[in-house]
Amino acid sequence: MPHRKLKEKILESLYKSTHFNKNELEALYSMYRKLVTSAQSMVPTSVISQSPAKLDGIDQCTFRDVMHSTFDLVTEEAILERVWATWERGAGGGEGAIKFEPWARGLSKMLKGTDEERRIHCFSVYDLNGDGYITRDEMFVLLKNSLLKQPGDEDPDEGVRDLVELVLKKLDVDKDGKVSLDDYREAVTQEPLLLEAFGQCLPSKRQAMAFMKNLNNK
Repeated sequence: MPHRKLKEKILESLYKSTHFNKNELEALYSMYRKLVTSAQSMVPTSVISQSPAKLDGIDQCTFRDVMHSTFDLVTEEAILERVWATWERGAGGGEGAIKFEPWARGLSKMLKGTDEERRIHCFSVYDLNGDGYITRDEMFVLLKNSLLKQPGDEDPDEGVRDLVELVLKKLDVDKDGKVSLDDYREAVTQEPLLLEAFGQCLPSKRQAMAFMKNLNNK
């Protein structure tokens, strides 16, 4: 298998730009190579030979599996789609598979991130159209996906709209009818439980600690 050892230049760069130490980065790289190799083996040879570049990284299916099985992100599909969409991919972002360096930087934020990094991550996931605001419509979509419909509900959407207004009052600090990053940052700082108000997009502390313990034992 090629590229078994992480290049020293990349190792040094990631050591400076993430919260992982060098041993953790080497272990992450080993995990990354196994995931990529496993994903490639699941694709017909003809497809691999035609477009190998598309599989040179963590594809969306593998990403979803890791988030579910390794980090216990048993969250709504819409949230997982957004977590995937916000991960750094390709020269312009949002392209193809996730290469190792953005994979390591993304995991650093999710597993060992500062409060600010975690806030920015969650806000980016909830900002569905990427315009810098979480609007009423986006809140409605997120909350409707995360709530179970109760038997006998005549108009479940009405309950969701009521909940949107309640959450908006908590998060919309400047009262302009939508939530900016500054609004979100201030509200979450005052009430940390609001961090994942619209759905889980971070591993639990228990899962993060278990993953890091396992990583350091490799």
